[in-house]
Amino acid sequence: MNASPVTEAELHAWVDGVLPAARQADVAAYLAARPVEAERLHAYRQQAVALRTLYNPVLDEALPGRLDHIARPAWRLWRSRRAGQWARGAAMLALTLAGGGAGWLLHGAADRADDGAANADHAAPAALAQRAAVAYAVYTPEVRHPVEVGADQQEHLVAWLSKRLGAPLRPPQLQRLGYELMGGRLLPGQSGPVAQFMYHDAGGQRLTLYVSTEQSRNSDTGFRFAQEGRVGVFYWIDGKFGYALSAAIGKDALGKIADAVYVQLQPAP
Repeated sequence: MNASPVTEAELHAWVDGVLPAARQADVAAYLAARPVEAERLHAYRQQAVALRTLYNPVLDEALPGRLDHIARPAWRLWRSRRAGQWARGAAMLALTLAGGGAGWLLHGAADRADDGAANADHAAPAALAQRAAVAYAVYTPEVRHPVEVGADQQEHLVAWLSKRLGAPLRPPQLQRLGYELMGGRLLPGQSGPVAQFMYHDAGGQRLTLYVSTEQSRNSDTGFRFAQEGRVGVFYWIDGKFGYALSAAIGKDALGKIADAVYVQLQPAP
């Protein structure tokens, strides 16, 4: 008797590692006959691994004291089951986090966003760093499709992203620091599109520059640094632009690159 058709739910169960053994062979045959579908599912697995690497340490942090009064048994139950739930819906989670649905898991954003306008002004740039770190974690592990448009089409890439963000963009040149532009992609931001440029060095180390034009309510800022799991992020606000440079390298090394990026992004005198 022919096996029943493979469903989308079973494909996600395969991504999560919870597909029943009786269906393993059917799903394997299904993916073997559909390389594009197999690539999609493998990408979901990569995203889940990247997100777990970035945020699992946060799950072991103590709940901030100011939130003790709202803790419930359901929260403890959720924590006890977190390992099996992180992978589920990895692609949707990636889009949600990159689009600004952060919450307490993103290193206490709720704790930072306290009462008062001054704290609100601080929280918005911090959210920029968090979204950039998630975008880094999701896309840098990609082997075949780390960018939407490659550096070999740089003129088209810059024109396309500039049009979508409604502002002229120019990816910094970092060859003297050992990094070549790989290309870039369009991503969802908190209230509109953002751009991500990706670079790599000769050893395969990748870094990303996340560019947002959603900063109309924020004042200019100097460099700030955030450590999101293994990912370091230097970020700053310049007019309506928000920039975040992310990489899994040391703070000093990343700071030197951030200095070079900042200089290149300043308007010519």
